[in-house]
Amino acid sequence: MVTKAEHTAPKGGMAAACAGLVNRDRLWHRHMEMAKIGAIPGNGVNRQALTREDIAARELLTSWARARGFAIGMDRIGNLFIRRQGRDPTAAPILTGSHMDSQPSGGRFDGIYGVLAGLEVLEALEDAGASTARPVEAVAWTNEEGGRFAPGAMGSMVFSGARRLEECLDIVDSSQVVLKDALAETLAAMPDAEERSFNFPIAAYIEAHIEQGPRLEQSGLPIGIVTGIQGSRWFEVQVTGESAHAGTTPLAARRDALQDAIAIVQALNEAMHDETDTVRFTVGRFEVTPNSPNSIAGSVFFTIDLRHPQASTLAELGDAVEGICQGAARRCGVRVKETFNRPPCVFEPRIVGMLEESAGSLDLPHMKMPSGAFHDALFLNDVCPTGMIFVPCENGISHNPAENATPDDLAAGARVLAMSVFKLANG
Repeated sequence: MVTKAEHTAPKGGMAAACAGLVNRDRLWHRHMEMAKIGAIPGNGVNRQALTREDIAARELLTSWARARGFAIGMDRIGNLFIRRQGRDPTAAPILTGSHMDSQPSGGRFDGIYGVLAGLEVLEALEDAGASTARPVEAVAWTNEEGGRFAPGAMGSMVFSGARRLEECLDIVDSSQVVLKDALAETLAAMPDAEERSFNFPIAAYIEAHIEQGPRLEQSGLPIGIVTGIQGSRWFEVQVTGESAHAGTTPLAARRDALQDAIAIVQALNEAMHDETDTVRFTVGRFEVTPNSPNSIAGSVFFTIDLRHPQASTLAELGDAVEGICQGAARRCGVRVKETFNRPPCVFEPRIVGMLEESAGSLDLPHMKMPSGAFHDALFLNDVCPTGMIFVPCENGISHNPAENATPDDLAAGARVLAMSVFKLANG
C-alpha cells in the first residue's frame, strides 16, 4: 500500500517528506506553552529539575504525545521516553531529545528545544505516514543543568552507566531537600508510564540544541553540525577561617576567609590565563558566611568550572587547581573537592557526515563546529553513535532570560533532525 505522503513526496523521497512536514508554527507554539511553566520576568524560565514546575512540564509534554498515540516510559532516575513504534519493535531504537529543566534564571529554549524538536519529528513521521524499521523515541533527560542537584547531566550519566543511581539519591539542594524525595514525587506523578531500564540498546542518538554561543549568528548560518564536546572538570572549594567583630579585631590577628578566597581566585585566574582564549574558567557560585556587613567572614564556599577541548590541557590545568588554592591561602584552611571530571568526546564521523548530508539535501547552509557547553550527548556517546545539531541563538546568549531563537531557525534544525532520524531508523 502506498500512502498519500509517498505519492506527494518531494525530491529525496520519504526522508524529505518527513522533513517537509515539520510544522514550524506547532513547534513554536509548544515552546511558548512550555515557557509559561516556571515563567519569570524578562521572558525567562525557572523550571529546575524535580520540582513541581518540572512535573508540570512533563505532564504537558506527555499530554501532547498521548494525543498522537505514542507510548510513554520512564526509568528510575526519571528519564522520560516517548516512543513511536517501528516495524520491528525489538530493534534498538533511534533516540533524539535533550532536557526540560532550566537554570534558576534560564531561557525558553535551552534543552527544551531538543525535546520539542524530538516530539515534532515523531509527529512529522506520523503525518507523513512514514514506516521505520526501528522504533523512534524522543527523550527528556533528568537534571541536565545541575543547578539544583549537582552534578548536571545526572539522568544521562545514570542511564549510560557513568554514575550509579545510588550515588545520587542522597544529594541535597540548597534548601536541604534530598534528591531521592524529589525524585519519588516526580516518579509518582506518572504512575501509568511504562518502567524502562537503564542502558538499553540504542542504535543512535541525535540531540538538537541552541548553540549557546555566537558563531552561527555571526556567520549567518542556520545550522551547526557538532563534531564533539569539550571536556569539563568541576571543583568545590571550602575556605575556613574565623568569624570575628569587624570593628575590634586587628588586621594582623584576622583569619578572614573572604580575603583568602579572593587571593585564591586571583591566583587561579592568573594560572588559567590563555592567550588563545580557549580555556574556559569560571567561578560560578560564591557563598560567604556569616555574610554580615560588620563581621569578618568565617568561611567561603565557591565552585570552579574548568573546560577545554584538549584532554592533555584539561588534565594539566585541573590537576593544578588544588595546589594553587593551597598555595594562595594565607591564614585559612582550604579543602578542594573535585565533583565532576569528563574528558572531551569526539562524535562518530559517520553520524557527523550524515547530518551534513541532510542539511545539504535541504539546502540549509551549515558549518561544522565543536560544542563549548556539555550536553547529555556527551554521555550517550559512550553507549551509541551520537551527534548534535545546533541552531543559532540571539547574540549567543543562554542561561539567561534574554535567551532567544527564531521560529524559522528552530524549524530548520528540526527538519535536519527529521531527515536524519528517518534515515537512521531505516538504516
